Amino acid sequence: MKNNSGLEARIKRGLKTAIISLLLNSLLAIIKVATGVLGNCYALIADGIESLTDIFSSTVVYRGIKISSLPPDEKYPFGYGKAESLAALIVSAVLLGAASTISVQSLREIAHPHHPPEPYTLYVLIFVILVKETMFRFFHKTGKEIDSMSIQAEAWHSRSDALTSLAAFIGISAGLIGGPGYENMDDWAALFASGVIFFNGFRILRSAIVELMDAGPSPEIERRIRVIAREVPGVRDVEKCLVRKSGYRYFVEVHLEVEGTISVKEGHDIAHEVKDHLLNAGMSLINVVIHVEPYGQIRSNG
Repeated sequence: MKNNSGLEARIKRGLKTAIISLLLNSLLAIIKVATGVLGNCYALIADGIESLTDIFSSTVVYRGIKISSLPPDEKYPFGYGKAESLAALIVSAVLLGAASTISVQSLREIAHPHHPPEPYTLYVLIFVILVKETMFRFFHKTGKEIDSMSIQAEAWHSRSDALTSLAAFIGISAGLIGGPGYENMDDWAALFASGVIFFNGFRILRSAIVELMDAGPSPEIERRIRVIAREVPGVRDVEKCLVRKSGYRYFVEVHLEVEGTISVKEGHDIAHEVKDHLLNAGMSLINVVIHVEPYGQIRSNG
């Protein structure tokens, strides 16, 4: 089926993207922490610690996609799709926790001045910024194309990392150029970065909650469903269309209007034809519930 093959391809892309994120975040975490310790740069150490949480969040995203792709069973008749939204929720919690930790430690470092960072830490930060921004662009594009909340959350996680590294670069540069009295500029940069991380964490949290609360998807999806349903012979109109997202799939409830004079069997056959058309339309619909109403009665009663 076109529907299943397209869905499987999207899930595979999501899993592959999560693995790429896990590997790159592991490498960057090691580089940043090691350089920060050797180069006496707390902003880079803080960035590295935040990257350690990236490893955890990438693992959560991978498991979320894996679980959400499981088919419905007796225990979970509506499937496991919400696992992906829960993964995004966990990523947001990790970001908010990291922001709090970094902000507290930055304030402590500001209160106790230290030696300025080594100049070579700037080269490492340039490398990190380029890698993280590339990750953001790739993940954001992939998340949009496969309609994955957790991959989009991972994308914004990468963007927040790029911004914190940029803040650290500016802070360290100011400290090195300014000389005595500017040693803690990288700590101020880390404090600013914590605010950026908090903002992105809250943004992901809000999006995940919206999806968990079954908010309606984009109007384009509902419009396509209505168009496909109306193309089936015997359908006079679509009175109502309700759609909710669960992971990579959608549950749909459609109220059709047919001629009130046809038999129950004819109405039943029309409903089945509409359902078959929708399930084979390549829209990743996991289930379609059809209600049949007599045409004109709803309007006259209203």
